[in-house]
Amino acid sequence: MINDILAESKKTMDKAVEALQSDLAAMRTGRASTGLVNKLLVEYYGTLTALQELALISVPEAQLIAIRPYDPGAIKDIERAILQSDLGLNPNNDGKLIRLQIPSLTEQRRRELTKAASKRVEDSRISIRHARRGSLEDMKSFEKEKMISEDEFYKGRDEVQKLTDEYIKKVDAIGEAKEKEILEV
Repeated sequence: MINDILAESKKTMDKAVEALQSDLAAMRTGRASTGLVNKLLVEYYGTLTALQELALISVPEAQLIAIRPYDPGAIKDIERAILQSDLGLNPNNDGKLIRLQIPSLTEQRRRELTKAASKRVEDSRISIRHARRGSLEDMKSFEKEKMISEDEFYKGRDEVQKLTDEYIKKVDAIGEAKEKEILEV
């Protein structure tokens, strides 16, 4: 019983960490990253499709993202999606390749991005704590129904707390790394 609850908590906490990583990867810093545009949705023949499925995305230079569509006819759709996104980037199109020049960030914009990253980290911490609370509530109800003993409940509670602490540390490390990347000039 306890192991099932712990496994479920671990799965939920893993999802919170994965969500944080994908959110932070999509956050623009002064350095080019394919994570900025990978999940960008492009309307391609009437269907919203992730950019990574339509094109080869690479970073040939520190400040440049190159997008080479598999279908050259999709170049206008990709360009439109980039312009409509909140990335604030202007695509340069040569007919075969789209280049996105990543401008350097101002100090004010770096501070704003750091705050946004901190908020996303805190949201992940909250998700992890929610998973802990759910697990504890399940264990309490199992104890109340005499499905587990009081000792098993306390042992399980300690295990859930260890798991929570471990995932909070992971989230904090990811957040600190992103802050360092944002503030790097």
